Amino acid sequence: MAVELSIGQLSETTRCKVPTIRYYEQIGMMPAVSRTSGNQRRYGPEHVKRLQFIQHCRDLGFRQNAIIELLALTAQPSQGCEVVTEIAKSHLEEINRRIARFSGLKLELERMIDSCSSVNISECRIIEGLADTSNADAS
Repeated sequence: MAVELSIGQLSETTRCKVPTIRYYEQIGMMPAVSRTSGNQRRYGPEHVKRLQFIQHCRDLGFRQNAIIELLALTAQPSQGCEVVTEIAKSHLEEINRRIARFSGLKLELERMIDSCSSVNISECRIIEGLADTSNADAS
C-alpha cells in the first residue's frame, strides 16, 4: 500500500464511499489529514486502519455514539477494557431486544399468511391483519 492515498484511493481500498469518509472527518471520527500543495487530502495507513475499524463496528450494528466512544478509548491503550466490555454488552442487549421483536414480527406474519386462503382482496386475512392496529407495538 502506498504511504499516502488520495480520498478516492482510500475509498477504493476500504470500499467506503467518499462522502462517508468526508462525513467521518467532519464529525471527528477520522484523524486529521495532511494536504498536498494543491490542497488534496492525503491519507496514511493509520487512516485505513481507523476507517476499517469504524466500518467493522458499523457492520456489527454499533451506533455512531458508541463508535465514537470506542475510538476515544483506543487512544488510551493502558486503560482497562471494562468500559469497552460494557459498551459491547449494551450493544448485545440491544441486539437481543431486536431479535425478540423480529421473532414476534415473524410469527405474526406467518400467522397472517397461514390464515389467508381468500381469492379476493376484500376477504384477505393478510389485509385484515395489516389493517388491525389494535395489537400494534408502539415502538
